[in-house]
Amino acid sequence: MHTRLYRNGRLEKEGFPIEEVSDHVGDEDNTVWFDLCAPSPQELGAIGEELGLHELAVEDVVSDHQRPKVDVYDNHLFITAYAVHFDGERLDPVEVNAFVTRNALVTVRENDHFDIREVLKRWDEADRLAGHGVAFLLHGLLDYIVDGHFDLIQEFDGKVEELEESIFEEGAGNSRELQRTMYDLRKNMARFRKVTMPMREVVGTLLRRDQEIVGDPVMNAYYEDVYDHVLRVTEWTESLRDLLANIRETRLAQQGFRLNEIMKAVTSWAAIIAVPTAITGFYGMNVPYPGSGQPWGFWMASVLVAGVSVLLYAVFKKNDWL
Repeated sequence: MHTRLYRNGRLEKEGFPIEEVSDHVGDEDNTVWFDLCAPSPQELGAIGEELGLHELAVEDVVSDHQRPKVDVYDNHLFITAYAVHFDGERLDPVEVNAFVTRNALVTVRENDHFDIREVLKRWDEADRLAGHGVAFLLHGLLDYIVDGHFDLIQEFDGKVEELEESIFEEGAGNSRELQRTMYDLRKNMARFRKVTMPMREVVGTLLRRDQEIVGDPVMNAYYEDVYDHVLRVTEWTESLRDLLANIRETRLAQQGFRLNEIMKAVTSWAAIIAVPTAITGFYGMNVPYPGSGQPWGFWMASVLVAGVSVLLYAVFKKNDWL
């Protein structure tokens, strides 16, 4: 079982059944945490009654695809955030909900793509702050989620740099693979933006001075650090979004330029081919013409075809049409 009991800043017990939570929550010196992964509505309802959670908050857990937010109720907070799971091609946000009371934290994960053991490691590494109770636990959770956002935006930045370089490679203008890469990256960035932009409001709400449930003068500095990372992620996301738009416009301009080059080449060759067609057509008339029936007429036609064709080719080449 993913459960923990802290007492006066020390880890007293872990791995105990969730049924024992109510026995520990009644003592104000205790801080209790337990985790649920894809629970049923009945399980959520039972826990909601046991901890006195608002029915709307419990209903939001059952409803999928909530926007990242903080709801403030009389005796608890309800927080929705999204961790990011990226397999190299597709971004799969994982919804993580948290009920926060004065001495209890309940985390509810959408699926096991969010590894709660990494959060436990963070709590163990910073156990000197465990005396700050729920504020300490919630900080570790949010810090891990936001750091995941930061790592992923760095990965996206590397992919955008590779994309910038590839669009100027030979033959990139008609590359279907490049087009697919650009589409997938834009799609993942749009999905990433939806789950990261509202995090400014989430952490900002927790930093409000009138927020008593997790308000702690010592922990505020740590929440400020999380807020700084959130701002960096959102600003970086907007920057990459604009850069992707510029790359797309550049590629469209490349395609237009390439089409213009092709049209100039086709037009030039059409003009060159038209010359011998016109001359041979003139000398093929069934009426008398200069040189008709004479050997010099044939040679004059041949010289005109060759000379005018070479002249047109030289003019088009000089003007960079060929």
